[in-house]
Amino acid sequence: MAKLLFRLNGVNEDEAEDVRTLLQDADIEFYETDDGRWRISVAAIWLRHNEDYEQARSLLDQYQQERLQRVRDEYEQQQQQGNTQSMLQRWLEQPAELIMTLIAVLLVLGLTLWPFLSLGQ
Repeated sequence: MAKLLFRLNGVNEDEAEDVRTLLQDADIEFYETDDGRWRISVAAIWLRHNEDYEQARSLLDQYQQERLQRVRDEYEQQQQQGNTQSMLQRWLEQPAELIMTLIAVLLVLGLTLWPFLSLGQ
């Protein structure tokens, strides 16, 4: 009977590909399911043989720890280099985006409140 190893919902394609490669390199048989036409099924990687679960889980846990550390290191490096922008900096660089966003928010707010404001008349 198949055993669920790794859910793919919300997972980046590069991470999913890394997991596939990891399992293939370890000669662990697996198959994938997608989330279906209406997105109600489970998109996941399943193991064909239950006895492979411990080895696959161990490999996956190790991979996820390494990936977590790599992503943290990349983030810290960006922070040190000053590559991250604050929201204010982004708005100052792209004022048209800020203005259009504010107009859209005001339009939605106005359309939402309009029926309640015109009841008193």
